[in-house]
Amino acid sequence: MSKNALITGANKSIGFETARRLGGLGYRVWLGARDAGRGESAAETLRAQGHDVRFLEIAVEDDASVKAAADRVRQEDGKLDALVNNAGIPGAFIDPADQTLDDIRQVYEINVFGPIRITQAFLPLLKAAGSANVVNVSSELGSLGALTDPESEFYGVNSMGYNSSKTALNAVTVSFSKALASFGIRVNSADPGYTKTDFNGNTGYRTVEQAAEIIVQLAVANDGQTGAFINDKGTLPW
Repeated sequence: MSKNALITGANKSIGFETARRLGGLGYRVWLGARDAGRGESAAETLRAQGHDVRFLEIAVEDDASVKAAADRVRQEDGKLDALVNNAGIPGAFIDPADQTLDDIRQVYEINVFGPIRITQAFLPLLKAAGSANVVNVSSELGSLGALTDPESEFYGVNSMGYNSSKTALNAVTVSFSKALASFGIRVNSADPGYTKTDFNGNTGYRTVEQAAEIIVQLAVANDGQTGAFINDKGTLPW
């Protein structure tokens, strides 16, 4: 059986490009999205390009949705070679003194608890692959090293909810990497960079093709590297 991959939030932008790239490498791609219409449309676009892509309805914050998704992949494939936790939301980019707890909770529900929920649900399938990769799509805005460095381009971006959610996601990466190493499962955080998407009002300066590169590299890697925070320039400070 060929290798397969699940990408959450894959109906557009970086997730969609990651799905296209993995499809081009011969992976069967489970294109995860919460909206059935958009997800199936995106999957059909990639199938028309010759890729083996299946839409998988999955809402990362919903236990029943995630369980149903894992059950389907188990029934149809029986294993999972790569999991890309890409789905995320920005929350309000406002003064930390004004950001509501409800907004922060929603950001954490998608950006932190979602990847935990999905990784745990798909763990039996990742183990069944014998050697697998989990890629948590993070951000340099989650790097405490970058955020406290006045020379960093991100020093002035003080969005408490989003930034801290990516810091927490990096901590999740470290925890899972240690817990799953003995099963041949590598877990890493990928920083796609400041990419032009509707996530940031198309203000980014990187393309989705550039952004997907490091994610794809980590999704297909078999070099044993795990527990790292990486962009296309190298390892980032936590």
